Amino acid sequence: MTEKDKKKYYAVMLIDDNEIDNLINQKMIEAANITENIYTHTGGKSALEFLRNMEKVSEVANVLPDVIFLDIDMPLMDGFQFLDEFDKLSEDIKDKSRIVMLSSSINPQDINRSEKYTYVKKYISKPLTQESLEKLDV
Repeated sequence: MTEKDKKKYYAVMLIDDNEIDNLINQKMIEAANITENIYTHTGGKSALEFLRNMEKVSEVANVLPDVIFLDIDMPLMDGFQFLDEFDKLSEDIKDKSRIVMLSSSINPQDINRSEKYTYVKKYISKPLTQESLEKLDV
């Protein structure tokens, strides 16, 4: 396998209540060819459940997403509530999975609040673009 064939990330996860956004973002990630595996969730609760289940797998590092694209404005559990719960997960998960806020919010309060979480490595405004994926270095 050449360096060019090597994917940047083993897996990425999309968490967004808007299924159309998830589909578009999934297509953008596939086109950017940065990963083999894309996990999509339409809510924070199902994503957390997935991650908690992964904690039980012995080869956890092999299946965890390297990058989690997280929307802020979602019903039931918003992005910040997800981050609070994410903080309670195992060190393995927190060390491996880096979070990128992917939001339509341009509210400076949201951006500042997201920067208070050590796991949040970047804040990207929707929509996800080829350029933002190429520049992604988390």
